[in-house]
Amino acid sequence: MSNNKDENNEKGSIKIADDVVGVIAGLAATEVAGIAGMSGGIVGGITEMLGRKNLAKGVKVEVNEKEAVVDLYVIVDYGVRIPEVAWNVQENVKKAIENMTGLSVVEVNIHVQGVNFDSPTVKEEENK
Repeated sequence: MSNNKDENNEKGSIKIADDVVGVIAGLAATEVAGIAGMSGGIVGGITEMLGRKNLAKGVKVEVNEKEAVVDLYVIVDYGVRIPEVAWNVQENVKKAIENMTGLSVVEVNIHVQGVNFDSPTVKEEENK
């Protein structure tokens, strides 16, 4: 992921690394209600949830000159409507990347890797 977004102007050039776009995407995704966290993959049959410092590991970014394609690997909270949460993530990630970098986000693909059962929704159901 050594691609950079290069932008030249009369004052010099601006380079935005793919990892920066990945961190923006990861933070924007975790802001959405219903997202428990980013997934680092499946380790020993269990989905690994990434901490805040490793958010970019749950994101794959392809940056061209003026466009970006983002793949997010997420863990959702139990009981949420996954299509609705995924749409909210797509909107939030697209808006954050476009506002901060000036790139046009072509695709935001959501890959649900797991379900978090430690959410408040599950605890409320258990107490009934």
